[in-house]
Amino acid sequence: MSSAPSADEIWEDARWLAQAVDPRAGLVRLVEMKAEDYREASFLDDRMFDRPRTSHLLQWDEVANSMPSIRRADARWIFHIGHVGSTLIARLLGELKGILSVREPRALRDLTFFPAEVRAQYTPTLRNLFSRTFAPHQAALIKATSFVSEIAPELWTPRQPAIFVYASPRNYIAGILAGENSRKELAALAESRTARLASRGIQLPPARNEAELAAGAWACEMTALEAVGELTIGPRAWTDFDRMLEDPAKWLAILAGALRIPASDTELEAIANGPLMRRYSKATEHEYSPQLRRDLLAEAGTRHRSDIESALAMLDEAAETAPLLKQALWRASRSES
Repeated sequence: MSSAPSADEIWEDARWLAQAVDPRAGLVRLVEMKAEDYREASFLDDRMFDRPRTSHLLQWDEVANSMPSIRRADARWIFHIGHVGSTLIARLLGELKGILSVREPRALRDLTFFPAEVRAQYTPTLRNLFSRTFAPHQAALIKATSFVSEIAPELWTPRQPAIFVYASPRNYIAGILAGENSRKELAALAESRTARLASRGIQLPPARNEAELAAGAWACEMTALEAVGELTIGPRAWTDFDRMLEDPAKWLAILAGALRIPASDTELEAIANGPLMRRYSKATEHEYSPQLRRDLLAEAGTRHRSDIESALAMLDEAAETAPLLKQALWRASRSES
């Protein structure tokens, strides 16, 4: 077993990922990573331990107090509503030489379960830890878990570049209803999403079916993004995933520009037409394609047409007294036109 990393080793580059934190115990789990490990891992939560990895539990204060006076805090961010291709976008952008793509580290999710005064003891240092890369010319691109959007203003400074990924409510609902796992997640998160909506002064009627439950999920996650977007004063790009799939090279150029990452047209075309666009981004051993997504959305849209229409009507009615939801629906309608 290797010895725990020294302070110099922790802060030198991205080799030691701050994978998880436990504020109750004051611990942080560091996991040893190579650049290729970041490239391969779909998620950096506990699913990454499906293979042996070297890790160490350290006292949080040791790591935080060892932070050098000169350190980076220039990470870029992807915030999203879940099940809208953010993993694929993070993978595609991670192919650029100037980006180290860091997908869903558990540490950020861990903090969402604690009050703001506890989070404040961790977020500044985590912002620096997640800005580390393997080369000076690289920038870290952090794709957070969807509900981490609730604490986004604490994680990133509004002047830093950010991408916000979403889908129209119709496509989002159809996409959720098309997948067994997404429907299970929908039920599991329903109560917490109702509470999160209430914190923004939004109340929806009790869901009568899964389509209306999915509409509530869209409203929750999308209004969280809208609340973050209102604070953003740096470069940003709002990205409807289904619009992106119509012209991936064009959208990759837009996103790279928003992130302030140089990329040539040749490089972007190669990525857009490469193998990642034909694989399931969460498990690249499986085939998946933009056309398959369109087919699945169309099938679910037809099978659940009546429920989806009632769910969309519910959102329209609720938006009359909820400005953030009204803004979210306006954004979605604009991307569809």
